[in-house]
Amino acid sequence: MKSILSNKLYLYLTEFFAGMSVMAVELGASRLLAPYFSSSQIVWTIIIGTIMIAMALGNIYGGRTADKNPNPDRLYKRILIAAVWIAAIPVAGKYIILGISALLIFSVDSHFLIWSAFFACIVIFVFPLFLLGTVTPSLTKYAVESLEDNGKTVGTLGAFQTIGSILGTFLPTFVTIPAVGTSITFLIFAGILLLLSIIYFISAKTGKKQAVIGMVLFLVCCIFGSSNSFAFWEADLTYEGESVYNYLQVKEDENTVILSTNVLFGVQSMLKKDQSLTGMYYDYAMAAPFMAGVEEKDQLEVLILGMGTGTFATQCMRYFDHLKIEGVEIDEKITMLAKQYFELPEEVEVTTYDGRAYLNAVDKKYDVIMVDAYQDITIPFQMSSVEFFRLVKEHLTEDGVMVVNMNMRGSQEGNIDQYLADTIASVFDTVYTVDVMGSTNRELFASSSLDILEVMKRNLEKTEDSELYGMIDWVAFRLEAYQAGNYKMTDDQAPVEVLGMKVIDELIGEEVEYYRAIFEERGIRGLLEEM
Repeated sequence: MKSILSNKLYLYLTEFFAGMSVMAVELGASRLLAPYFSSSQIVWTIIIGTIMIAMALGNIYGGRTADKNPNPDRLYKRILIAAVWIAAIPVAGKYIILGISALLIFSVDSHFLIWSAFFACIVIFVFPLFLLGTVTPSLTKYAVESLEDNGKTVGTLGAFQTIGSILGTFLPTFVTIPAVGTSITFLIFAGILLLLSIIYFISAKTGKKQAVIGMVLFLVCCIFGSSNSFAFWEADLTYEGESVYNYLQVKEDENTVILSTNVLFGVQSMLKKDQSLTGMYYDYAMAAPFMAGVEEKDQLEVLILGMGTGTFATQCMRYFDHLKIEGVEIDEKITMLAKQYFELPEEVEVTTYDGRAYLNAVDKKYDVIMVDAYQDITIPFQMSSVEFFRLVKEHLTEDGVMVVNMNMRGSQEGNIDQYLADTIASVFDTVYTVDVMGSTNRELFASSSLDILEVMKRNLEKTEDSELYGMIDWVAFRLEAYQAGNYKMTDDQAPVEVLGMKVIDELIGEEVEYYRAIFEERGIRGLLEEM
């Protein structure tokens, strides 16, 4: 056995850093895929499942090769290759994701995001984690010297792997990704594996050529893969970065500033530079203060769960001077962007917290509660259940109004909006909905009061702003009393990810059908000409 391995400490350190790197790559995989496919439970399931398959196959292969040829050179060459591959992910990963998506979008009729995420994981992550999966059985072969202490040795290896995995879980989430981004995180842990291999080869006085090639390739990856830009085709982004919870992108033109947490679709917040209405669901939600009697009260208490950068709050403050607005936003970095780019008024109080946990922590009642919390493209399950909406109801005044933004309006029976609306209707006496023109959003208004429409019309007549009057009058004309069905979500069963993916499939299918017809008729050239 090579000199550096004569002391078992290096074997244990190898297990430690391999375990740490596996978890770091797994978390990095989530952050790499999230801006394109979301970070929903479904995507996490795909990541964990494919990685476990890779590790299992690696365990089998590593054990067999260790029995046939117990030369440590082979193991550390595999670790070296894994390090270079992981370092190459920031260079090529984004292009692979978009390439796979482009291929599948014209060939897959359903579950597009699921299949795209699955094949992206297979192509990008299975091979390096298969190689790292060979570490444990190989090290066991090298470390066990006799049957008398094999239990102790295997247990120590397992302990080092577990401790490394713990650090590999916490460091990327709380340290490296927020501080330096996903790309640098991949490079950091690839560098650790590379250093581990090089130290071995220097000690063993072998593998010099492989070590040099590995270092050169790693340096190339560091040069070309250090960018944290996910939307690499965008040349004029105002801001692009990451937080503990989200990918964040701020884009602006001469008229608007937009926040998005996804590079392909979705607008989370908007600021109109001329201080006009946005033309989006935020305008429709302005009906809620009128339903709560905004023109008849000395002060209206408003709570926004899912504050974002404060589009709704900013508009409310612009049109009403007697509102006290509180916001709850789980992502502190979004709140920072709100103040930096979106002109969030200083008098709006924002608490960094989960929306439901906040309601559990306070006993205050509000005239209006807006629920606009989203995790990428899906609603957090804990904010979609009967139990949650009962909690909201407890925090509303007797004539208070809840407004909920539902962002994926589907046409099929049993879609996510129908589940949400039925759930809310089982809690509140009065429920109205209105579809947002030109988008897939639907606004829902709910209250224990039976006369919110009469209150809205009465208060609307007192407003002096013609633009706001026209908008709310237009909304009032299109409000429909919701006829509740039997769909309902609870804390125990709230399949928001599955329901959301079904609607996304429907929306993507409608969008791509036009281009698919062109592709079938005129081929790639016709498609490129059209685009």
